[in-house]
Amino acid sequence: MATLKEKDSQIYELIEKEKKRQKEGLELIPSESYASSAVLEALGSVLNNKYAENYPGKRYYGGCVNVDMVETLCQERALKVYGADGYHVNVQPYSGSPANLEVYFGLLEFGDTIMSLRLDNGGHLTHGNPSNLSGKAYKFVHYGLKADETIDYDEMLKLAKECKPKIILSGFTAYPRTIDFKKVSEIAKEVGALSMADISHISGLVIAGVHPSPFPFTDIVTSTTHKTLRGPRGAMIFCKQELKDKIDKGVFPGMQGGPHEHAIAGIAVALEEATKPEFKEYAEQTVKNSKALAKTLMDEGLKLMSGGTDNHLMVINLVGFGKGKGVFVEKALEAADINVNKSTVPNEPSVPYYPSGIRLGTPAVTSRGMKEKEMEITGKLIAKIVKEFAPTEMPETKEERNAKVKEFKEKIKDNPFVLEIKKEVNALASTFPVPGIDDK
Repeated sequence: MATLKEKDSQIYELIEKEKKRQKEGLELIPSESYASSAVLEALGSVLNNKYAENYPGKRYYGGCVNVDMVETLCQERALKVYGADGYHVNVQPYSGSPANLEVYFGLLEFGDTIMSLRLDNGGHLTHGNPSNLSGKAYKFVHYGLKADETIDYDEMLKLAKECKPKIILSGFTAYPRTIDFKKVSEIAKEVGALSMADISHISGLVIAGVHPSPFPFTDIVTSTTHKTLRGPRGAMIFCKQELKDKIDKGVFPGMQGGPHEHAIAGIAVALEEATKPEFKEYAEQTVKNSKALAKTLMDEGLKLMSGGTDNHLMVINLVGFGKGKGVFVEKALEAADINVNKSTVPNEPSVPYYPSGIRLGTPAVTSRGMKEKEMEITGKLIAKIVKEFAPTEMPETKEERNAKVKEFKEKIKDNPFVLEIKKEVNALASTFPVPGIDDK
């Protein structure tokens, strides 16, 4: 980045700091991983300069001959790598949240009913949370979890018969177990609804065959292109051919203007990388690492949502330490260079911004080459932090909570207990390269 260093030293230095942070710490946020240098080069290419409203062969701008080929190639690769024969795919959505909203907008009328999983049970904001546009524009009915904190398909069917939804949505953002997409599709057909799967989190696992695929059962499938796929930030919408026109119009001109062709090129590169044997090895190891990390955490006495994991993520339930403790554990781990995110838990007793759990996963550390041994070390370090700082008292009022968290964040930086763990984390991380930084 010699040119950037010369032209804008401030931004250059901030990027260098971020490189350092990514190299020295452990990224355990399950929605994060590392894009390769090839993906980053496509993302930073001159394709950024080109406007290309509408679709290949139907653009509103001239000079689109090359981006038409880029976008078409990306579509072809997407259909091939997911085994989505007979489907149509739109690769223009800017990210996962717009993609979901574009599906609703293209297929439904405002006020129509959708069934989904509630946020605190593992769903996403765009799955009907009242604070999100999805929850304001459409009527959402939420199905739930059984006592073992797995999807209750019987309740799903019962609710579907009662509320007659237009769409039944599966695929989640904080659900650690396997999803039966075929079962959801059968329920949807029984009540005359469309089935939709948001596989943003498990996309790479589906490609590699380590999680069941929603194809060919599901009518609409959305996915981000980063997370376990390890591409640039973007999204795709797959749909049955009879829904193609409505989906495409929902994206453009419904909710977007010109597509980001540089990002689409990066997606195409990531999809090609996903055809390689090493990608399958990475996906398989991601699940092995997740199970190893989950086992270590439980052996250390911590409670996990549903008692474990089948995929790349897990949620630590901290309710036993009191409600709203996720933020303290997140900040303490961050100070030790272990990055996770606070998360709601089933039947969350606190408010969403101060939830009672933390969510963590293994795609990023697996991409660096870490295996079960490193997960056992990491799990024990996390458990030490949890046991030390989860008991921190959380005030009741919003103002007191904000002040307490701010004070905690400042004090934790110099805590000797945390600094000692940080040394161990840095020593562990230093022995593993970071894709996109060290692979040039």
